[in-house]
Amino acid sequence: MSGMFDIDVYLKTLAYEGPRTPTVDTLRELHKRHLMTIPYDSSLNSGRGTSLWAGVDIDQDTTFDAVVAGGRGGVCYELNGLFSALLRGLGHQTGVFAAGIRQADGTFGPDLEHVFGFARVEGDIWLTDVGFVGPSYLEPLRLAVGEVTTQSGTDFRIVLADGYHVVQRKGRTGDWQAVYRFRPEPRSYAEWGVPSSELDRFARQLSGAGTVVRGRAFDRGQRILIGKRLVTVDDGHESMRGVVDPDDYAQVLADILGRPAGAS
Repeated sequence: MSGMFDIDVYLKTLAYEGPRTPTVDTLRELHKRHLMTIPYDSSLNSGRGTSLWAGVDIDQDTTFDAVVAGGRGGVCYELNGLFSALLRGLGHQTGVFAAGIRQADGTFGPDLEHVFGFARVEGDIWLTDVGFVGPSYLEPLRLAVGEVTTQSGTDFRIVLADGYHVVQRKGRTGDWQAVYRFRPEPRSYAEWGVPSSELDRFARQLSGAGTVVRGRAFDRGQRILIGKRLVTVDDGHESMRGVVDPDDYAQVLADILGRPAGAS
């Protein structure tokens, strides 16, 4: 039987038993637990073609039943849509931003490529994103240009560039790298329903590449499986290795998705 969106079930899934008051501490704890509990899984986009963003305004009950109760993982708008609904149910003021993700060549994707959220708490705006595979922030980021925040050995900041706010990260070694760029203007889900040749072209590029990305956080970082490459961020140290052996791949995939190896 299909379930309905249920805050008690949601919090139990996240193993959260703390206060439900809409504070920064509550937001921070729920955000990290969400990333550690519910995986990102881009395989769900297979077959969607240029309609990747068609379901941005999610059916809350159906998505909750599949992702939270069913444990299947999700993509950006599903995970962030559910999380925003949870926050609103707990008394938070929330909204939606859109971002263009930094690509491998250093350019950015379309402005509406990525859907993430924000919450107004205690007089500040906090970026919330439990639907980005990473590497990225595990706890909310305050929307304060130039402020450096350290999370599990990785520094984050927001800088201004070319009319955008750019989220950047830096591990224990190396330079600052952009995660994505956005304009801090609340968006409407209806914007993704407007025909866009730019989004269609980008969707065709993604589907043509055929690379499946899955990821989940752990207490000190993240594990991201990009095709047959595993990226691990642990306490600010980033490493990558190939996952060629079938048994190794099955185990890595199972660890990220939170299912027994070989389970569908």
